[in-house]
Amino acid sequence: MFEFALPWLFVLLPVPWLLRARQSVAGQPLFFPPLARLAAAEQHSAQHQRWRMPALLPFLFWASLVTAAAGPRWLGEPVTLPQQGRDMMLAVDLSGSMNINDMVIEGQSYNRLDAVKHVLSQFIDKRQGDRLGLILFADAAYQQTPLTFDRTTVQKMLDDAVLGLVGQRTAIGEAIGLTVKRFNTYQSSNKVLILLSDGANTAGNIQPREALALAKAAGVKIYAVGVGAEQMVQQGIFGPQVVNPSADLDEKLLTELASETGGRYFRARNLQELSEIYQLLDQLEPIERDQLNYRPQQSLLHWPLASALVLLGLAFWRRSRYAR
Repeated sequence: MFEFALPWLFVLLPVPWLLRARQSVAGQPLFFPPLARLAAAEQHSAQHQRWRMPALLPFLFWASLVTAAAGPRWLGEPVTLPQQGRDMMLAVDLSGSMNINDMVIEGQSYNRLDAVKHVLSQFIDKRQGDRLGLILFADAAYQQTPLTFDRTTVQKMLDDAVLGLVGQRTAIGEAIGLTVKRFNTYQSSNKVLILLSDGANTAGNIQPREALALAKAAGVKIYAVGVGAEQMVQQGIFGPQVVNPSADLDEKLLTELASETGGRYFRARNLQELSEIYQLLDQLEPIERDQLNYRPQQSLLHWPLASALVLLGLAFWRRSRYAR
């Protein structure tokens, strides 16, 4: 549909004629440059009929300017934004142990970070209507993206994450503390942290249980995921040996962080379990948002402005012809 953003501006249409009437009564000269020049041209041309300016030209010029100021626009069909969604912060461990090749994707071994990226990309792609943020942590925690509906940017930042980017150790407490700090800047009744780690807290200025107290106070629900296989064959001096590559995983801490905040702890020993975990996370209770509607707008301002310029050009052309 067609509409004007400021339709009340059309009350200005009779202003030049009111000023002219006032000038006639008071006997004072009228100084309103564009219209005054048009009016003068009209008066001069009245003495020479062959160059007589159309009487409506000044009115059309002024009407075009007022129409442009009123903001003509075309509104498209209404679009309804999603009513439901979650506010989720993804905290991904980039410590040195995430380089262990104990995850299998289509028959090939990959390190833990690549496996997490592979599954998270599918998870992010399905988050329509959710706000996502990304935090990377190792020696310290850093926010890569704030909470946003722009899933493409979150995915790009995750794809660009590399091991060693923020150190080799694991600052779980700082990752939680930074998440709480970022959540506190948003008005939300649903605050979810998905924490992916394969080790124990070995770095950072905030201890995990201190961060846990902050998370509970802020109402942040933690879903912790312990990543890494429990058995792995390694070639040793005495031949192949079966080792546990996840011996350093602090499951007790991750379970406590999740249960104390009303979340859950998941163990991802392989890619299939990791995928199943994200399917369970899809069942999180969404928050209710106020329904938002918007209509795409296309400005038509250029049409009345072009009309005014054409009329002004016509006036100067007629005046120059008369002068010659």
